[in-house]
Amino acid sequence: MNAKLKLYTRKDCCLCDEMKAVVRQVAAKIPLDLEEIDVDGAAELCEEFGAEVPVLFIDGRKAFKYRVTPRELERKLKQSKFHCSSGISVN
Repeated sequence: MNAKLKLYTRKDCCLCDEMKAVVRQVAAKIPLDLEEIDVDGAAELCEEFGAEVPVLFIDGRKAFKYRVTPRELERKLKQSKFHCSSGISVN
């Protein structure tokens, strides 16, 4: 089962572009499902995440805000996979 990622972003955001690039790089090695959501598309999302994009959720849990390295994302995805397959929380 692939990890499910939600990435809250906005257009013309250099931090968002950086995080997207990291996610794509990691996705080349680790299968995942990514949903990108533009916070400017809905008033409630803009209010909730507007000043904090990019924000990355993994399997429904907030994992990273602003920046992430490929190594950090891979580690978190492996923890998430272990958590899902064993039922043991690794945090």
